[in-house]
Amino acid sequence: MELHQLIPAGVKLVAVSKFHPYTMIQEAYDAGQRAFGESRVQELLEKIPRLPEDIEWHFIGHLQTNKVKQLVGNTALIESVDSEKLINLIDAESRKIGVVSKVLMQVHVAQEETKFGFLPEELVGYFREKRFETLTNTHICGIMGMASNTDDMSRVRADFAEIASVYRQIVGIQDLGLRGFDQISMGMSHDWPVAVEEGATIVRIGSSIFGERVY
Repeated sequence: MELHQLIPAGVKLVAVSKFHPYTMIQEAYDAGQRAFGESRVQELLEKIPRLPEDIEWHFIGHLQTNKVKQLVGNTALIESVDSEKLINLIDAESRKIGVVSKVLMQVHVAQEETKFGFLPEELVGYFREKRFETLTNTHICGIMGMASNTDDMSRVRADFAEIASVYRQIVGIQDLGLRGFDQISMGMSHDWPVAVEEGATIVRIGSSIFGERVY
C-alpha cells in the first residue's frame, strides 16, 4: 500500500476491486484503504454484506438502466453517469426510497468508440441549460473520464487536460447554482501521476494494489 504515500494530499485513492474476491478487499481494508470501486451491480451487492460497513463504495462501471433500482442506496458515489436518461432514473429511484445519490457525470474524450459518456459539448450544454435543476434527490459532485487506451502518454495527457477543461468550463458558467461540484475522477494504475498533474481529485487504481485481475 505504498501508493498512499505517493498520492498527494487532497487526492482520493479508489482501489478498483472489481473481479477480485472480498478476502482481498478485506486485506486492503485492514491496511487502511476505505474507498473501493466496483463495476458490476450484482458483484457489488454480493460483497457489501461480507465486508465492513464503513467501506466507501464507488460504482465505476457502465450502469445499465435496469440495474439502477438495485444500486441506488448502496453506494457512496456513482462515478459513471453517462446519459441524461440515466441521471433522471437515478433521481427517480432515489426519491422513491428517500435517499440522495451522489454522482459524477462521465465525459467521453477517449479515441475508442466503445467508451461511454457525454461528449464535452453535450455535457457543458447540459449545465449551461441548467437541466440538472429538475433533480431533487441527486447531488452532482463533479465529472469523471478516461484517457485513450494507448502507451502514448502525450495523448493520455491531452485527454486528461481536456477532461479538466470541461470541468473548468462548467464551473465557469455564470449563475450555475451548483454546490459541492468539486471532483474530477480520472487516472488509473498506469497513468495516475499524469492525471494528478492535470487536476484529478480521485484516481481509480486496481492492478497496482491487487495485481492483475482474475476474469
